[in-house]
Amino acid sequence: MIDPLYVASGFGVGLLVGMTGVGGGSLMTPLLILLFGVHPSTAVGTDLLYAAATKTGGSIVHGWSRSVHWPAVLRLACGSIPASALTLLVLWKLDPRSDTERSLVNVVLCFALLLTATSLIFRKALMERYRKSLERVDERTTAVATVVTGIVLGALVSISSVGAGAVGVTVLLLLYPRLPMASIVGSDIAHAVPLTLVAGVGHWALGDVDWGLMGVLLMGSLPGIVVGSYSATRVPEPVLRLTLASVLFVVAGKIMFAELNLSSAIVTALAWSH
Repeated sequence: MIDPLYVASGFGVGLLVGMTGVGGGSLMTPLLILLFGVHPSTAVGTDLLYAAATKTGGSIVHGWSRSVHWPAVLRLACGSIPASALTLLVLWKLDPRSDTERSLVNVVLCFALLLTATSLIFRKALMERYRKSLERVDERTTAVATVVTGIVLGALVSISSVGAGAVGVTVLLLLYPRLPMASIVGSDIAHAVPLTLVAGVGHWALGDVDWGLMGVLLMGSLPGIVVGSYSATRVPEPVLRLTLASVLFVVAGKIMFAELNLSSAIVTALAWSH
């Protein structure tokens, strides 16, 4: 049976991704955990392969439009793919269904959501303040900084499925201030495809992917992305960014509150058992 609520959720997330360009992970993963009660690891694994599927289409479009800066993509991938593999190895060493891994995913997810929301709010201010000085940075420093960014994104995305969207775009804007916005977004999407695919396949190997759920979400999100892309020019961009950032702050707070409640309950239970 196809649950219309899952299809509607996929459509809603796709709509926002099309309108804002922010990765669906920052919306879809918390939605699966909070609204549908999906285990955090399964939510992350399913969302990663879902993201790889949806972003492949966007990457092809940007490739045809020649709006991908391939040197930046390769540098990011040089850091993110090994970091993702190493992170997945650590997750494999942990028990996939243990409270330790659940807590790790929730804490990293909260951090990634707050980082995404902050980058959405302060991106413009950062660009205005540092653009001039960053334009004078030499090519070698930019290359090293891009690889380091890839390493951070690789670890973040592999644990939480969040970070490749708004955070990646903000850092690329700072590191490549001369590139047009279309190339920054295109490069970020092109890099997200191999990263989410590697991380998603890793989670699949760990048994953390619900294929039925992913199929139903895609049924809603693909039309949503198309509608959102056409609507993007009709809604003021600052309103979209602030609305999305506010939602992410609330979601991060809700996950952290639930995590703290769970931790205190475990501590209390352990204390009573002794």
